[in-house]
Amino acid sequence: MFKRSRAPKDVLAEVERREKEAKRLGLLPRMFRGGDFEVRRFAGPERWVQQLGGLRVTHLTDLHVGRVTPMDVQREAVAITNGQAADLVVLTGDFVCHSLNYLDELTDTLKGLEAPAIAVLGNHDYWAGGEEVQRALERAGVLVLRNEHTLLTLRGEKLQVVGLDDAYTGHADLRAATRGLRTDVPTLGLSHIGEEADALWDKGAALVLAGHTHAGQVTLAGLHELAVGKLAGHKYVHGIYGSRRAETAPAGALYVGAGVGAAVMPLRLGERARREVTSFELGHAPGTLDEHHDDQPALKGRAPTAATRARRAAAVVKKKEKRAAKNGGSTFRLDEK
Repeated sequence: MFKRSRAPKDVLAEVERREKEAKRLGLLPRMFRGGDFEVRRFAGPERWVQQLGGLRVTHLTDLHVGRVTPMDVQREAVAITNGQAADLVVLTGDFVCHSLNYLDELTDTLKGLEAPAIAVLGNHDYWAGGEEVQRALERAGVLVLRNEHTLLTLRGEKLQVVGLDDAYTGHADLRAATRGLRTDVPTLGLSHIGEEADALWDKGAALVLAGHTHAGQVTLAGLHELAVGKLAGHKYVHGIYGSRRAETAPAGALYVGAGVGAAVMPLRLGERARREVTSFELGHAPGTLDEHHDDQPALKGRAPTAATRARRAAAVVKKKEKRAAKNGGSTFRLDEK
């Protein structure tokens, strides 16, 4: 079901050419739109250097296609992503904002991706309608993993990808997602919620990619760590956490992306708050690339209580029932094909 992408002989030269073309067309930074794009690159886990031989994975998260984020921002994200000449694109949830009204735009935009793409869903997707969002993604050629995993062969190298369903709304099932995982193949984990990385590391996922936080959207004076970390209770707010080094605990690393869109307010202030496209060079060891920052320690964090988890799960059911009542008993849109 994947679309094929060409493998340039000189990948770095191709990346540079496409980024120059994007700048010529005016596709790069526009601060007046609430934050320009930052293109970041990181090395992969040290243990993968010999196994993966230089594969590149590009990460997008939190598109939030809808009224809050202009469609030209979404198209720009895809253009920049294609400019990375990735072997695989992964997307970690929250494709919609507060409704299903923009599913056609979501599908049309993601059809523009030139590399194979794999996704997991986020809390906004379930609030709006998880099944409908999944079908919109699949129409764009994106493989959606909901508590399952898949084995890929990219440029002759094997990479296992495990997709954990959204933990915020109670859909994550670690046992189902990791059942049958091979231990002899590098494993990349995808989760909308970064805190799920702890459990995925224990199951062999040496690198986990996540989103959800938008990096706080305002990162001046450390406000993102105060609001998203201390107040909201997240251990992981933005950037790379854990360890990519083989000899250093914990047994894995996590990257939490700043995202592309917004669900409420589009304002983004601060260097870390910029809209983000991030690539991971899986055949490079940490320390061999010019990276934005090194592995970071986790914040203290605070796990949601049982009552909070139950309330979040109930909200999904309530919204689904409301959609069904509006559509005459069907949970799907009446105009859906």
